[in-house]
Amino acid sequence: METKKLQLENTYITLPEKLYSKVNPTKIIQPELVVWNEGFASQLGLSEEHWKAEDKVKIFSGNAIPSGATPIAQAYAGHQFGHFTMLGDGRAHLLGELIDPNGSRFDIQLKGSGITPYSRRGDGRATLKSMLREYLISEAMHGLKIPTSRSLAVVKSSEKIWREKQETMAVLTRVASSHLRVGTFEYAKRFAGLEVLEELTKYTLNRHFPNLPDNKFIGHTLLEAVMDKQLELVVNWWRVGFIHGVMNTDNTGIAGETFDYGPCAFMNAYHPETVYSSIDHGGRYAFENQPGIIQWNLSVLAGALLPLIDNEQEKAIEKAQRLLQSFPQLFEIKWRKMMCYKIGITYKDEKDQALIKELLTWMQEKGADFTNTFAYLTYGEAYDAPLFHQEDFQNWKQKLEKRKQQEHNALELANKMKQSNPCFIPRNHLVEQALEQMENGNNRFWNTWIKALQDPYNIKNFNSEIVQPPENGDYGYQTFCGT
Repeated sequence: METKKLQLENTYITLPEKLYSKVNPTKIIQPELVVWNEGFASQLGLSEEHWKAEDKVKIFSGNAIPSGATPIAQAYAGHQFGHFTMLGDGRAHLLGELIDPNGSRFDIQLKGSGITPYSRRGDGRATLKSMLREYLISEAMHGLKIPTSRSLAVVKSSEKIWREKQETMAVLTRVASSHLRVGTFEYAKRFAGLEVLEELTKYTLNRHFPNLPDNKFIGHTLLEAVMDKQLELVVNWWRVGFIHGVMNTDNTGIAGETFDYGPCAFMNAYHPETVYSSIDHGGRYAFENQPGIIQWNLSVLAGALLPLIDNEQEKAIEKAQRLLQSFPQLFEIKWRKMMCYKIGITYKDEKDQALIKELLTWMQEKGADFTNTFAYLTYGEAYDAPLFHQEDFQNWKQKLEKRKQQEHNALELANKMKQSNPCFIPRNHLVEQALEQMENGNNRFWNTWIKALQDPYNIKNFNSEIVQPPENGDYGYQTFCGT
Protein backbone atom coordinates (compact mmCIF):
# COMPACT_ATOMS: atom_id res chain seq x y z
CA MET A 1 0.00 0.00 0.00
CA GLU A 2 1.26 3.48 -0.80
CA THR A 3 1.55 5.46 2.43
CA LYS A 4 3.34 8.56 1.14
CA LYS A 5 0.10 10.53 1.14
CA LEU A 6 0.75 11.21 4.82
CA GLN A 7 4.35 12.30 5.31
CA LEU A 8 5.39 12.48 8.93
CA GLU A 9 8.52 13.03 10.97
CA ASN A 10 9.13 12.57 14.68
CA THR A 11 11.33 15.04 16.55
CA TYR A 12 10.29 13.62 19.92
CA ILE A 13 12.54 10.60 19.36
CA THR A 14 15.55 12.93 19.39
CA LEU A 15 14.96 13.11 23.15
CA PRO A 16 16.35 10.42 25.49
CA GLU A 17 14.54 7.07 25.26
CA LYS A 18 13.56 7.26 28.92
CA LEU A 19 10.77 9.56 27.78
CA TYR A 20 9.05 7.12 25.41
CA SER A 21 8.84 3.57 24.11
CA LYS A 22 8.82 2.61 20.46
CA VAL A 23 5.77 0.45 19.87
CA ASN A 24 3.45 -0.11 16.92
CA PRO A 25 -0.34 0.08 17.12
CA THR A 26 -2.22 -3.20 17.34
CA LYS A 27 -4.12 -3.94 14.15
CA ILE A 28 -7.90 -4.09 14.35
CA ILE A 29 -10.35 -6.42 12.62
CA GLN A 30 -12.57 -5.14 9.81
CA PRO A 31 -11.89 -1.42 10.25
CA GLU A 32 -14.60 0.95 9.03
CA LEU A 33 -14.36 4.73 8.75
CA VAL A 34 -17.16 6.30 10.79
CA VAL A 35 -16.21 10.01 10.68
CA TRP A 36 -13.67 11.93 8.57
CA ASN A 37 -13.04 15.62 9.22
CA GLU A 38 -12.71 16.79 5.64
CA GLY A 39 -12.46 20.52 6.40
CA PHE A 40 -9.68 20.00 8.93
CA ALA A 41 -7.96 17.49 6.67
CA SER A 42 -7.77 20.13 3.93
CA GLN A 43 -6.23 22.64 6.36
CA LEU A 44 -3.58 20.05 7.19
CA GLY A 45 -2.83 19.54 3.49
CA LEU A 46 -4.60 16.19 3.34
CA SER A 47 -7.12 16.99 0.64
CA GLU A 48 -9.75 14.42 -0.31
CA GLU A 49 -8.45 13.94 -3.85
CA HIS A 50 -5.18 12.59 -2.46
CA TRP A 51 -6.84 9.69 -0.67
CA LYS A 52 -8.46 6.42 -1.46
CA ALA A 53 -11.01 5.36 1.11
CA GLU A 54 -9.05 2.23 1.98
CA ASP A 55 -5.88 4.32 2.59
CA LYS A 56 -7.62 6.41 5.23
CA VAL A 57 -9.06 3.35 6.92
CA LYS A 58 -5.77 1.47 7.05
CA ILE A 59 -3.65 4.38 8.32
CA PHE A 60 -6.10 5.86 10.81
CA SER A 61 -7.02 2.49 12.26
CA GLY A 62 -3.35 1.78 12.98
CA ASN A 63 -3.29 -1.10 10.48
CA ALA A 64 -0.66 0.62 8.31
CA ILE A 65 2.22 2.93 9.25
CA PRO A 66 2.53 6.11 7.15
CA SER A 67 5.78 7.21 5.56
CA GLY A 68 8.24 8.81 8.00
CA ALA A 69 6.29 7.73 11.08
CA THR A 70 7.98 6.30 14.16
CA PRO A 71 5.14 5.17 16.44
CA ILE A 72 5.83 5.72 20.12
CA ALA A 73 4.01 5.74 23.43
CA GLN A 74 5.03 8.68 25.58
CA ALA A 75 6.03 8.23 29.20
CA TYR A 76 4.64 10.66 31.76
CA ALA A 77 3.37 10.83 35.30
CA GLY A 78 0.65 12.92 36.86
CA HIS A 79 -1.23 14.05 39.90
CA GLN A 80 -4.68 12.53 39.54
CA PHE A 81 -7.15 14.14 41.95
CA GLY A 82 -4.12 15.38 43.87
CA HIS A 83 -2.31 12.04 44.13
CA PHE A 84 0.93 11.31 42.26
CA THR A 85 0.68 8.39 39.81
CA MET A 86 3.02 6.82 37.27
CA LEU A 87 1.24 6.86 33.92
CA GLY A 88 2.13 6.97 30.22
CA ASP A 89 0.22 6.40 26.97
CA GLY A 90 -1.63 3.24 27.90
CA ARG A 91 -3.88 3.22 24.82
CA ALA A 92 -2.36 5.74 22.45
CA HIS A 93 0.39 5.82 19.83
CA LEU A 94 2.02 9.00 18.59
CA LEU A 95 2.67 8.29 14.91
CA GLY A 96 4.71 11.43 14.37
CA GLU A 97 4.40 15.07 13.38
CA LEU A 98 2.80 16.63 10.34
CA ILE A 99 3.90 19.98 8.91
CA ASP A 100 0.85 21.74 7.46
CA PRO A 101 0.92 24.09 4.43
CA ASN A 102 1.53 27.07 6.75
CA GLY A 103 4.58 25.44 8.32
CA SER A 104 2.88 24.63 11.64
CA ARG A 105 3.79 21.35 13.34
CA PHE A 106 1.13 18.99 14.71
CA ASP A 107 1.24 15.68 16.53
CA ILE A 108 -0.73 12.89 14.86
CA GLN A 109 -1.79 10.44 17.55
CA LEU A 110 -4.00 7.37 17.49
CA LYS A 111 -6.11 6.84 20.60
CA GLY A 112 -7.53 3.41 21.41
CA SER A 113 -4.87 1.82 19.22
CA GLY A 114 -3.72 -0.98 21.49
CA ILE A 115 -1.56 -2.00 24.41
CA THR A 116 1.73 -0.24 25.17
CA PRO A 117 4.36 -0.70 27.91
CA TYR A 118 2.33 1.79 29.99
CA SER A 119 -1.04 0.01 29.76
CA ARG A 120 -0.81 -1.56 33.20
CA ARG A 121 -3.94 -3.75 33.35
CA GLY A 122 -5.76 -1.85 30.59
CA ASP A 123 -6.77 -3.34 27.26
CA GLY A 124 -5.37 -0.44 25.23
CA ARG A 125 -8.69 0.10 23.52
CA ALA A 126 -11.44 2.74 23.44
CA THR A 127 -15.17 2.63 22.87
CA LEU A 128 -16.85 4.07 19.80
CA LYS A 129 -19.04 6.29 21.97
CA SER A 130 -16.13 7.84 23.89
CA MET A 131 -14.15 8.51 20.70
CA LEU A 132 -17.16 10.10 19.01
CA ARG A 133 -17.66 12.23 22.14
CA GLU A 134 -14.07 13.50 21.93
CA TYR A 135 -14.50 14.23 18.21
CA LEU A 136 -17.72 16.18 18.79
CA ILE A 137 -16.62 18.19 21.82
CA SER A 138 -13.19 19.05 20.40
CA GLU A 139 -14.80 20.29 17.18
CA ALA A 140 -17.24 22.36 19.24
CA MET A 141 -14.37 23.85 21.24
CA HIS A 142 -12.57 24.76 18.03
CA GLY A 143 -15.76 26.41 16.75
CA LEU A 144 -15.93 28.37 20.00
CA LYS A 145 -12.40 29.63 19.25
CA ILE A 146 -10.88 28.01 22.32
CA PRO A 147 -7.43 26.38 21.98
CA THR A 148 -7.94 22.63 21.68
CA SER A 149 -6.70 19.39 20.25
CA ARG A 150 -8.78 18.36 17.25
CA SER A 151 -10.06 15.12 15.78
CA LEU A 152 -9.35 13.99 12.25
CA ALA A 153 -11.01 10.57 12.05
CA VAL A 154 -12.85 7.86 13.94
CA VAL A 155 -12.50 4.28 12.73
CA LYS A 156 -14.51 1.48 14.31
CA SER A 157 -13.82 -2.24 14.40
CA SER A 158 -16.00 -5.32 14.34
CA GLU A 159 -14.31 -6.23 17.63
CA LYS A 160 -16.18 -5.74 20.91
CA ILE A 161 -14.72 -4.60 24.22
CA TRP A 162 -16.11 -4.69 27.75
CA ARG A 163 -16.70 -1.68 29.93
CA GLU A 164 -19.93 -1.64 31.94
CA LYS A 165 -21.31 -3.65 29.04
CA GLN A 166 -20.12 -4.93 25.68
CA GLU A 167 -19.35 -2.03 23.36
CA THR A 168 -17.99 -1.36 19.87
CA MET A 169 -14.27 -0.66 19.70
CA ALA A 170 -12.90 2.41 17.87
CA VAL A 171 -9.73 4.38 17.20
CA LEU A 172 -9.62 8.20 17.18
CA THR A 173 -7.01 10.23 15.34
CA ARG A 174 -6.16 13.16 17.59
CA VAL A 175 -4.22 16.17 16.29
CA ALA A 176 -2.52 18.54 18.74
CA SER A 177 0.27 21.11 18.82
CA SER A 178 1.96 18.50 21.01
CA HIS A 179 1.17 16.01 23.74
CA LEU A 180 3.66 17.51 26.18
CA ARG A 181 2.05 17.82 29.60
CA VAL A 182 2.85 18.96 33.11
CA GLY A 183 3.05 15.25 33.85
CA THR A 184 5.83 14.83 31.26
CA PHE A 185 8.03 17.12 33.36
CA GLU A 186 7.02 15.37 36.57
CA TYR A 187 8.17 12.11 35.04
CA ALA A 188 11.45 13.56 33.78
CA LYS A 189 12.27 15.09 37.17
CA ARG A 190 11.46 11.99 39.20
CA PHE A 191 12.61 9.18 36.94
CA ALA A 192 14.92 10.46 34.20
CA GLY A 193 17.31 12.89 35.90
CA LEU A 194 18.41 16.50 35.51
CA GLU A 195 20.09 16.13 32.11
CA VAL A 196 16.93 14.66 30.57
CA LEU A 197 14.80 17.32 32.25
CA GLU A 198 17.00 20.03 30.75
CA GLU A 199 16.85 18.45 27.28
CA LEU A 200 13.07 18.19 27.53
CA THR A 201 12.77 21.83 28.59
CA LYS A 202 14.97 23.07 25.73
CA TYR A 203 12.99 20.94 23.26
CA THR A 204 9.70 22.35 24.57
CA LEU A 205 10.85 25.96 24.41
CA ASN A 206 12.14 25.46 20.87
CA ARG A 207 8.93 23.79 19.75
CA HIS A 208 6.31 25.97 21.40
CA PHE A 209 7.98 29.23 22.41
CA PRO A 210 10.83 29.79 19.91
CA ASN A 211 10.50 33.58 19.98
CA LEU A 212 11.09 34.02 23.71
CA PRO A 213 14.37 35.74 24.60
CA ASP A 214 17.23 33.56 25.81
CA ASN A 215 17.40 33.22 29.56
CA LYS A 216 20.01 31.44 31.62
CA PHE A 217 17.26 29.93 33.77
CA ILE A 218 15.11 28.15 31.19
CA GLY A 219 12.81 26.66 33.81
CA HIS A 220 11.49 30.08 34.78
CA THR A 221 11.06 31.03 31.12
CA LEU A 222 8.99 27.91 30.46
CA LEU A 223 6.90 28.22 33.63
CA GLU A 224 5.97 31.82 32.85
CA ALA A 225 5.08 30.99 29.24
CA VAL A 226 2.91 28.02 30.24
CA MET A 227 1.16 30.09 32.92
CA ASP A 228 0.23 32.73 30.33
CA LYS A 229 -1.25 30.04 28.08
CA GLN A 230 -3.21 28.40 30.89
CA LEU A 231 -4.57 31.74 32.13
CA GLU A 232 -6.06 32.42 28.70
CA LEU A 233 -7.40 28.88 28.41
CA VAL A 234 -9.30 28.78 31.69
CA VAL A 235 -10.72 32.28 31.19
CA ASN A 236 -12.09 30.93 27.89
CA TRP A 237 -13.56 27.90 29.65
CA TRP A 238 -15.35 30.24 32.04
CA ARG A 239 -16.51 32.35 29.12
CA VAL A 240 -18.60 29.49 27.67
CA GLY A 241 -19.41 27.47 30.80
CA PHE A 242 -17.11 24.54 30.03
CA ILE A 243 -16.18 22.04 32.75
CA HIS A 244 -13.18 19.86 31.95
CA GLY A 245 -13.85 17.23 34.59
CA VAL A 246 -10.37 15.66 34.84
CA MET A 247 -7.93 18.53 35.32
CA ASN A 248 -5.14 16.21 36.43
CA THR A 249 -1.59 17.35 35.70
CA ASP A 250 -1.31 14.71 32.96
CA ASN A 251 -4.22 16.47 31.19
CA THR A 252 -2.69 19.94 31.49
CA GLY A 253 -0.97 20.61 28.18
CA ILE A 254 2.15 22.72 27.90
CA ALA A 255 0.88 24.25 24.65
CA GLY A 256 -2.21 25.60 26.41
CA GLU A 257 -4.72 23.52 24.46
CA THR A 258 -7.74 21.74 25.92
CA PHE A 259 -7.36 18.03 25.51
CA ASP A 260 -8.60 14.69 26.82
CA TYR A 261 -12.37 15.00 26.49
CA GLY A 262 -13.59 12.29 28.82
CA PRO A 263 -15.78 13.44 31.74
CA CYS A 264 -16.39 16.93 30.38
CA ALA A 265 -19.54 18.91 29.68
CA PHE A 266 -20.99 22.39 29.25
CA MET A 267 -23.00 23.92 32.06
CA ASN A 268 -26.65 24.73 31.40
CA ALA A 269 -28.13 26.39 34.51
CA TYR A 270 -25.53 28.57 36.18
CA HIS A 271 -24.30 26.94 39.35
CA PRO A 272 -20.58 27.50 40.03
CA GLU A 273 -20.26 24.22 41.95
CA THR A 274 -21.46 22.14 38.98
CA VAL A 275 -19.71 18.80 38.44
CA TYR A 276 -20.55 16.28 35.71
CA SER A 277 -17.71 13.79 36.11
CA SER A 278 -18.78 10.44 37.53
CA ILE A 279 -15.45 10.10 39.34
CA ASP A 280 -15.21 13.60 40.85
CA HIS A 281 -17.03 12.75 44.07
CA GLY A 282 -15.62 15.67 46.07
CA GLY A 283 -16.11 18.35 43.40
CA ARG A 284 -12.38 18.99 43.06
CA TYR A 285 -12.79 19.95 39.41
CA ALA A 286 -16.10 21.81 39.69
CA PHE A 287 -16.64 24.80 37.38
CA GLU A 288 -15.73 27.38 40.04
CA ASN A 289 -12.57 25.50 41.07
CA GLN A 290 -10.90 25.41 37.65
CA PRO A 291 -8.70 28.53 38.03
CA GLY A 292 -7.41 27.38 41.41
CA ILE A 293 -6.72 23.89 40.07
CA ILE A 294 -4.74 25.25 37.13
CA GLN A 295 -2.69 27.33 39.57
CA TRP A 296 -2.11 24.17 41.64
CA ASN A 297 -1.07 22.24 38.51
CA LEU A 298 1.34 25.04 37.62
CA SER A 299 2.86 24.76 41.08
CA VAL A 300 3.51 21.08 40.32
CA LEU A 301 5.22 22.12 37.08
CA ALA A 302 7.27 24.64 39.06
CA GLY A 303 8.32 21.89 41.46
CA ALA A 304 9.52 19.76 38.57
CA LEU A 305 11.42 22.68 37.00
CA LEU A 306 13.05 23.99 40.19
CA PRO A 307 16.63 22.95 39.25
CA LEU A 308 16.23 24.96 36.02
CA ILE A 309 14.65 28.02 37.66
CA ASP A 310 17.78 28.84 39.63
CA ASN A 311 20.99 27.08 40.65
CA GLU A 312 20.18 27.71 44.32
CA GLN A 313 17.08 25.94 45.53
CA GLU A 314 15.95 28.68 47.90
CA LYS A 315 16.17 31.28 45.14
CA ALA A 316 14.39 28.93 42.75
CA ILE A 317 11.52 28.44 45.21
CA GLU A 318 11.29 32.20 45.81
CA LYS A 319 11.16 32.94 42.06
CA ALA A 320 8.55 30.25 41.43
CA GLN A 321 6.39 31.39 44.34
CA ARG A 322 6.54 35.00 43.24
CA LEU A 323 5.35 34.04 39.77
CA LEU A 324 2.62 31.68 40.95
CA GLN A 325 1.34 34.17 43.53
CA SER A 326 0.62 36.60 40.70
CA PHE A 327 -1.81 34.10 39.13
CA PRO A 328 -5.01 35.08 41.02
CA GLN A 329 -4.62 38.78 40.25
CA LEU A 330 -3.79 38.13 36.59
CA PHE A 331 -6.76 35.80 36.30
CA GLU A 332 -9.05 38.38 37.91
CA ILE A 333 -7.95 41.03 35.41
CA LYS A 334 -8.51 38.74 32.41
CA TRP A 335 -11.82 37.50 33.83
CA ARG A 336 -13.12 41.04 34.39
CA LYS A 337 -12.20 42.05 30.85
CA MET A 338 -13.86 38.93 29.43
CA MET A 339 -17.05 39.37 31.46
CA CYS A 340 -17.33 43.03 30.54
CA TYR A 341 -17.17 42.11 26.88
CA LYS A 342 -19.93 39.54 27.47
CA ILE A 343 -22.27 42.28 28.69
CA GLY A 344 -21.08 44.92 26.21
CA ILE A 345 -18.89 47.29 28.21
CA THR A 346 -15.21 47.93 28.86
CA TYR A 347 -13.99 47.61 32.43
CA LYS A 348 -13.82 50.99 34.15
CA ASP A 349 -13.83 50.54 37.93
CA GLU A 350 -15.15 48.43 40.81
CA LYS A 351 -18.73 49.44 40.01
CA ASP A 352 -18.42 47.38 36.82
CA GLN A 353 -17.20 44.42 38.83
CA ALA A 354 -20.21 44.80 41.14
CA LEU A 355 -22.51 44.90 38.09
CA ILE A 356 -21.07 41.62 36.82
CA LYS A 357 -21.31 39.91 40.19
CA GLU A 358 -24.90 41.09 40.65
CA LEU A 359 -25.82 39.38 37.37
CA LEU A 360 -24.04 36.15 38.29
CA THR A 361 -25.70 36.11 41.72
CA TRP A 362 -29.11 36.51 40.08
CA MET A 363 -28.31 33.75 37.57
CA GLN A 364 -27.27 31.40 40.36
CA GLU A 365 -30.34 32.13 42.50
CA LYS A 366 -32.72 31.66 39.57
CA GLY A 367 -30.86 28.79 37.91
CA ALA A 368 -30.72 30.86 34.72
CA ASP A 369 -29.21 29.22 31.69
CA PHE A 370 -25.62 30.40 31.32
CA THR A 371 -25.43 30.49 27.52
CA ASN A 372 -28.91 31.80 26.84
CA THR A 373 -28.70 34.62 29.41
CA PHE A 374 -25.78 36.18 27.58
CA ALA A 375 -27.28 35.33 24.19
CA TYR A 376 -30.42 37.21 25.26
CA LEU A 377 -28.34 40.25 26.17
CA THR A 378 -26.64 40.00 22.78
CA TYR A 379 -29.49 39.08 20.44
CA GLY A 380 -32.66 39.83 22.38
CA GLU A 381 -35.97 38.40 21.22
CA ALA A 382 -34.69 35.08 19.81
CA TYR A 383 -33.70 34.03 23.34
CA ASP A 384 -36.59 35.59 25.22
CA ALA A 385 -37.88 33.69 28.26
CA PRO A 386 -40.23 34.56 31.18
CA LEU A 387 -37.25 34.67 33.54
CA PHE A 388 -35.87 37.72 31.74
CA HIS A 389 -39.08 39.68 32.37
CA GLN A 390 -38.82 39.40 36.14
CA GLU A 391 -38.46 42.68 37.96
CA ASP A 392 -35.05 41.96 39.51
CA PHE A 393 -33.51 41.13 36.14
CA GLN A 394 -35.11 44.14 34.45
CA ASN A 395 -33.76 46.40 37.22
CA TRP A 396 -30.28 45.02 36.62
CA LYS A 397 -30.67 45.45 32.86
CA GLN A 398 -31.56 49.12 33.36
CA LYS A 399 -28.33 49.59 35.30
CA LEU A 400 -26.46 47.98 32.41
CA GLU A 401 -28.12 50.24 29.83
CA LYS A 402 -27.28 53.30 31.90
CA ARG A 403 -23.66 52.13 32.16
CA LYS A 404 -23.49 51.58 28.39
CA GLN A 405 -24.31 55.24 27.85
CA GLN A 406 -20.82 56.04 29.16
CA GLU A 407 -19.22 54.10 26.28
CA HIS A 408 -18.15 55.80 23.06
CA ASN A 409 -17.55 52.70 20.94
CA ALA A 410 -20.97 51.00 20.95
CA LEU A 411 -20.50 49.24 17.60
CA GLU A 412 -17.15 47.77 18.59
CA LEU A 413 -18.56 46.56 21.90
CA ALA A 414 -21.60 45.04 20.18
CA ASN A 415 -19.17 43.05 18.02
CA LYS A 416 -17.22 42.03 21.12
CA MET A 417 -20.43 40.68 22.62
CA LYS A 418 -21.10 38.62 19.51
CA GLN A 419 -17.55 37.27 19.59
CA SER A 420 -17.79 36.45 23.32
CA ASN A 421 -21.26 34.92 23.54
CA PRO A 422 -22.00 31.83 21.45
CA CYS A 423 -25.51 31.39 20.09
CA PHE A 424 -25.44 27.77 21.26
CA ILE A 425 -23.23 25.12 22.84
CA PRO A 426 -23.17 21.31 22.73
CA ARG A 427 -26.12 20.74 25.05
CA ASN A 428 -25.53 17.60 27.06
CA HIS A 429 -28.81 15.91 26.15
CA LEU A 430 -28.12 16.56 22.48
CA VAL A 431 -24.61 15.15 22.81
CA GLU A 432 -26.11 11.93 24.15
CA GLN A 433 -28.74 11.91 21.41
CA ALA A 434 -26.14 12.32 18.68
CA LEU A 435 -23.87 9.62 20.15
CA GLU A 436 -26.71 7.15 20.55
CA GLN A 437 -27.87 7.66 16.97
CA MET A 438 -24.31 7.32 15.63
CA GLU A 439 -23.86 4.07 17.54
CA ASN A 440 -26.98 2.83 15.76
CA GLY A 441 -25.66 3.90 12.35
CA ASN A 442 -27.81 7.01 11.96
CA ASN A 443 -25.66 10.09 11.21
CA ARG A 444 -28.37 12.52 10.09
CA PHE A 445 -28.54 14.60 13.29
CA TRP A 446 -24.77 14.29 13.84
CA ASN A 447 -23.96 15.76 10.43
CA THR A 448 -26.36 18.68 10.83
CA TRP A 449 -25.28 19.48 14.37
CA ILE A 450 -21.54 19.23 13.75
CA LYS A 451 -21.91 21.77 10.96
CA ALA A 452 -23.68 24.18 13.33
CA LEU A 453 -21.17 23.62 16.15
CA GLN A 454 -18.36 24.61 13.82
CA ASP A 455 -19.97 28.08 13.51
CA PRO A 456 -21.56 28.74 16.93
CA TYR A 457 -21.41 32.54 16.85
CA ASN A 458 -23.58 32.80 13.74
CA ILE A 459 -27.15 33.76 14.65
CA LYS A 460 -28.22 32.48 11.23
CA ASN A 461 -27.69 28.99 12.64
CA PHE A 462 -30.32 29.65 15.31
CA ASN A 463 -32.55 26.65 15.79
CA SER A 464 -34.87 26.30 18.77
CA GLU A 465 -34.00 22.59 19.03
CA ILE A 466 -30.31 23.22 19.66
CA VAL A 467 -30.47 26.40 21.77
CA GLN A 468 -32.87 25.27 24.48
CA PRO A 469 -31.66 23.41 27.57
CA PRO A 470 -33.53 20.22 28.56
CA GLU A 471 -36.84 20.88 30.30
CA ASN A 472 -35.80 19.00 33.45
CA GLY A 473 -32.30 20.47 33.50
CA ASP A 474 -29.20 18.33 33.87
CA TYR A 475 -30.14 16.77 37.18
CA GLY A 476 -28.21 13.52 37.61
CA TYR A 477 -26.31 13.88 34.32
CA GLN A 478 -22.88 12.24 34.42
CA THR A 479 -19.97 11.82 32.04
CA PHE A 480 -17.38 9.05 32.07
CA CYS A 481 -13.76 8.57 31.06
CA GLY A 482 -14.40 5.52 28.87
CA THR A 483 -11.45 3.44 30.13
